This record gives sequence, structure tokens and C-alpha cells, in this order.
Amino acid sequence: MAQPDVRELAAQVVHEVRRQGRSLSAALPGAERTIDAAMWPLLRELCYGSLRYAPRLDVWLGLLLTHPLRKRDAWVGDLILVALYELFFLHTPDYAVVSETVRVARGLKQPWAGKLVNAVLRNARRREAELLALAQTDEIARYAHPQWLLAQLREDWPDDWPQICAANNARAPMTLRVNTRRGTVASYLDRLATAGVAARKVPTVPTAVMLDKAVDVADLPGFADGDVSVQDAAAQLAAELLDAAPGHRVLDACAAPGGKTAHILERAGHALELSAVEKDAQRMQRVAETLRRLNLDACLVTADLAQLDAWWNGQPFDRILLDAPCSATGVIRRHPDIKSLRRDADIASLSRQQQQLLDVAWRVLAPGGRLVYATCSILRAENALNIRRFLARQPDARESLIDARWGRAESHGRQILPGEDGMDGFYYACLSKQPA
Repeated sequence: MAQPDVRELAAQVVHEVRRQGRSLSAALPGAERTIDAAMWPLLRELCYGSLRYAPRLDVWLGLLLTHPLRKRDAWVGDLILVALYELFFLHTPDYAVVSETVRVARGLKQPWAGKLVNAVLRNARRREAELLALAQTDEIARYAHPQWLLAQLREDWPDDWPQICAANNARAPMTLRVNTRRGTVASYLDRLATAGVAARKVPTVPTAVMLDKAVDVADLPGFADGDVSVQDAAAQLAAELLDAAPGHRVLDACAAPGGKTAHILERAGHALELSAVEKDAQRMQRVAETLRRLNLDACLVTADLAQLDAWWNGQPFDRILLDAPCSATGVIRRHPDIKSLRRDADIASLSRQQQQLLDVAWRVLAPGGRLVYATCSILRAENALNIRRFLARQPDARESLIDARWGRAESHGRQILPGEDGMDGFYYACLSKQPA
């Protein structure tokens, strides 16, 4: 049985993300299973790249089409989108892109689609100078971000928004967290060098190592034995800020995929009573797999954090990490589908959810305990403004200022912008509960 064409699969994945609201991480694996592993790199490049530059490609497509496509024919637009990315970013020879894309369109038994694809792609090459000029003069095309997000970034970060957009459009580095209970960062860098993997320390994060070039985890020395994990340096700061010590009762709220859970346990050893709560059963499986590889133990609870009766036994926690669901606008470089999946209206809804979860977590925090609030968002409505509102309604809450060399101080908490010190965009605030 013949395998599907990689361009057809890429267009299918892009269509599922843009028209059906599926995440790229959910849509891509199914497509990969239908083709040889040797074709996965090209498939991933087409999917990630097309979604990363979708706002610009949409502007170009609007110029190239004589009439807008009907909603039911949106798949043709997504097929052309993938082809435009391949033409202008991967520089595949024109004849290969045009002929193969036309063949895919014809194979879907829509004769008109093949003619349209052929006409649009040939027209794109003829009007290349015009398209490239548009990528400088049209704001959405230039920065390759949706208009609502550009407006929000400009409002929140008037001096930094162009650099944020550039960082979002860049490829994220592969960063590792060294398990310092099994070896030092310096010794692990030596092991990487012996294995021919170039890497360097991240100066502001004591457990982080950044690779010059991404490699398969199977090529990382000691990965299977738990000596190292893949985790962005910004995310590694959570366990340090939480500062859980032996004997503490710890809650990792919204715990999936488990990297921070594991890091908390690595820092404090097995002398913690740690509960990890996650409402998505499939995502909780990832937490379990992570802990199993690292030979770590925690109480895994599949439940909605907000439904206390479903999971809490009434004993308060000394430390709580609330890594709240958010817009993920700080990790667009790793998840370019966020540009297609998020909407302006989502931010207010997410902020309300975050405030609810803060109030729930506060109820189960012991007097004298610490709560670390974290998001991978760079929008103030989800970060500093949330903490301001929380402090205003919780009289026993105090903010602990974060004195650090990473990120920048906000009115409340501390913000890392995408690309700073090679890190993802991340926000942290530390709160302590005053004794009664």
C-alpha cells in the first residue's frame, strides 16, 4: 500500500490545527505513523514552519487569490500555505513544489483544485518581489503574528515587542536539566563532549545545559538512567523558587507533563510527600512515565484542582507550585500552533480561571507556607495583574520579592521574555501565607 505524500500529510495537519482547533502535538503523531521515519524531519519542518509563518503566508495568499476560498474549501488554502512555505523558506526547486502539490490536489478528486494550486504557485513566483515587499510593509506579514497578539504585545511591552516577535519566530534551542543528585553540570558537560555533543552552561540557571544543536534523546549520555531530562531553563527555575525541603508536604498543581514535579523531587530527594494533581488522564500518564524513568515517587491524583472534595484530605501543604493553564504566549517558538489556536477573547477567560485556581490553592496552603505561581505567558493580564488582584482579596497573603539575575522585575513577580538568555518566556511570583 502506497504511503501518503508528505505534503498532503502536512496540509492535513495544518488544516486540523487551523480549522479544527487541534494542537500540533496532538495532530502530528498520527500523521507520522503513516509514513517512514526517514520522512518525519520533512513533515515536521513543513508543519512547524507553515504554522510559524501562517500569518504572513495568509497575507500572501490573500493577494494571490482572485476570490476568497469558500469555507468548505479551506483545505486547498492550507495545501497552498504549505507549498508557499516550502517555496520561500526551504527553497525547494519550483518544479518539485508545484508539480507535487498539484498532484496532491488532483489526487483528492477535485479537478478545479489542481488548476488553482498550479496557477497560484506559479503566480507567487512571478510576483516574488511584491510578496517580499509586503513582508516588510504589512505589519502582520512582517512580524508573522495575528493582529490581536501584536496589539497586546505592543501594549504590554512597548519597548520590546519587535524582539519578542523575532524570538517567537526563531527555533528554540534544546535545553537539558542535569539531575545533580547523580552528577554535576560540569561532569555532564564532559560526558556530552566525549559523545561529540557541543553544549554550554546557562549562567543564570544552575542545573541547565543548552545544546548547540538538538539531538535525539537516545544520543544523550545517561538519559535512560535518569541522569538528565529535556526541559527549558526557564521552567527549571520553578523548583528553585519553591525551595521544598525534606519533610515538607508539597502540592504540584496542574502537574503535567511532569518535568517540574521531577525536578522538585530531584532537589529534595525522597524525603518529600509530594502530591501531583492533573485533571487530564492522558497527560497524567506522561507524568507517570517521567517519574518512572527517573526512579522517583509521588502521589499522582487525576482530578480537577478546583474540586477540592474530589482529591484533598484536609491536610494543608507547606509548598505549592501552581503552574497555571495559560495562553502559552511565552513558548510560541516551541509551539507555533499557538498563533492559530489562541484568540483575543481567550485571555480574559484564562485570567478568570487562573484567579480561581489561585484562590483554591491558597485554601490548601498551610500558614507560613509558600506558593509559587507560574505561567508560560508574557501577557500581564495573566501574570502581574492576576497577582495584584489576588493580593487585594487575600489579606493573609504577602509577596516575596524575587532577587535574581534572570528576567526583569514586574510590579508583582518577575518576567522572562522569549529568547532572554536563550530561555522561553516565563513568569513567576512567590507568595507566603501569614500565620493567623
